[in-house]
Amino acid sequence: MRFSSLPDRRATQAPDAPCLADAGASLTNRQFHDRVLTAAGIFSEIGIGRGDVVAIMLPNQVEFVVAMFAAWRLGAAVTPLNPNLTAQEAAHQLSDSNARLLINTSGAPVAGQVQTLPAGALRGDVQFGAHYRGPTVEDPSALALLIYTSGTTGLPKGVMLDHANIDAMTDMARHATQITPADHCLLVLPLFHVNGIVVSILMPLAAGSQVTIRARFDIETFFTDVERLRPSYFSAVPTIYAMLHALPEHIKPDTSSLRFGVCGAAPAPAGLLAGFEARFGFPVVEGYGLSEGTCGSTINPFNGVRKAGTVGLPFPGQRVAIADVTGRHLPAGVIGEVLVQGPNVMRGYLGKPDETAKTLVNGWLRTGDLGRIDADGYLSIVGRLKEMIIRGGENIYPKEIEDVLNAFPAVQESAVIGAPHDTLGEIVVAYVACRQDLHATVEELDAHCAERLTRYKRPVAIHLLDSLPKNAMGKIDKPKLRARLKAQYE
Repeated sequence: MRFSSLPDRRATQAPDAPCLADAGASLTNRQFHDRVLTAAGIFSEIGIGRGDVVAIMLPNQVEFVVAMFAAWRLGAAVTPLNPNLTAQEAAHQLSDSNARLLINTSGAPVAGQVQTLPAGALRGDVQFGAHYRGPTVEDPSALALLIYTSGTTGLPKGVMLDHANIDAMTDMARHATQITPADHCLLVLPLFHVNGIVVSILMPLAAGSQVTIRARFDIETFFTDVERLRPSYFSAVPTIYAMLHALPEHIKPDTSSLRFGVCGAAPAPAGLLAGFEARFGFPVVEGYGLSEGTCGSTINPFNGVRKAGTVGLPFPGQRVAIADVTGRHLPAGVIGEVLVQGPNVMRGYLGKPDETAKTLVNGWLRTGDLGRIDADGYLSIVGRLKEMIIRGGENIYPKEIEDVLNAFPAVQESAVIGAPHDTLGEIVVAYVACRQDLHATVEELDAHCAERLTRYKRPVAIHLLDSLPKNAMGKIDKPKLRARLKAQYE
């Protein structure tokens, strides 16, 4: 699949078929193609061309997708920015990526000398530019996306994904999910993240199907959208599934259009997806991946055994292994670092050869995640290397304790972190948020853990919060919890 010319193919094959919609626009394939050519004409007049970087700092909307395809048509790369970034955070990404053009909502400058255009220019609100009539650049080795990591251990790094990466990943995902032109994706995850781009935009558009974009996930309107728009699938994070599953029992939406849901970005609590599927009547397939692997590396199979508590089998064309600290591959059942290999693996971190050399080792991507592979080849994620708690020499994996806490009926979500201890090195501390309609006491949760965890794994403190902090992707923000814990002891 060559995404540079995808709008042309869709417009030629089915010009009047629905392509892309948001709250303010609904585009056929022909109209989408027209918008991309107009945007490419504007970019070309500005001087954007092969090897340049276009920054897109927009909320979820049609213009984000138009700008991305217009840049690719010219041989330029795209770096998406979270529209909620501060000026200082945005300035780092714009400078580090050497972006020549920024697309944002207002057109107001954000930082430095980067030329800025308003999103309205891409839909004709600003009257200049014409259809681009130059050649379409199709180069598999050309940089396509610069995705910046969350930066929890320092300034965000630019993950370099070329067109060969996104072509391979999209092809793998299409075959794994059996997407056809009859499908319809409802996008609720942010487009500044690789999951939103690959799973909810590139995969359906490459398959000839349509996409409806929502600005964000909204628990008040999600099932109304499902009933009215009749999508066949969507992609979400565990927090979203937990929120939907916690809705009052009398809420029984019509979900008959949905073939499946995808769950990724963080490991789902054990039992959540099975409970969700039993209640709402459609399967949820859990997968695993990271930006450095262009989104996905494993997925529970559609036609086959979906093992609860695992993130499935490797995508065809990828290899997954478990290694110790020396890089030696470990046998089934042993916990170690997850390694990934395949044509989807990034070319490296922009301008950071040392970081790249530490992450891409002997042809394998070191993920920094801890996991195990069972005898059938299914991968389970138990935590992050840097999140592992070492108490008196014993390794403790936070997800094991979180799974126990999440199994308590009143608990909606939990997070376990390590707190420094003079004698033991670290001790286990848990943060818990309960469902709105149910409550739990610390004593009840202590007793629940005591029945299911050996003594050294049990939390020495359980903090009940109204809600747990989240990052922009909707994942629980453990760095904020660590900062909160540190402040308590200062």
